Amino acid sequence: MAAITEEQVETVRALVAAIPSGRVATYGDIAAAAGLSSPRIVAWIMRTDSADLPWHRVIPASGRPAPHLATRQLERLRAEAVLAVDGRVPLREYRHTF
Repeated sequence: MAAITEEQVETVRALVAAIPSGRVATYGDIAAAAGLSSPRIVAWIMRTDSADLPWHRVIPASGRPAPHLATRQLERLRAEAVLAVDGRVPLREYRHTF
């Protein structure tokens, strides 16, 4: 992966921070809004630098959280009235647009 700049990290962090309670965005949505070439860059940034962000509002395009995060993530989303159906967040209903 190409080197990720501090500016890209800050842009992704600002976009994640801007997702309102009760809404979600996909890694791809954030990559597109940040002008990044791949959702994987967003995933890498989230993995390394998101403890203080509403990380639970960022989900894969499938609407299904990663298995190791699913329980915690879906609980947090449910607390914000984002309801998953069979473990999948219906993007049509909850997707935030930047």
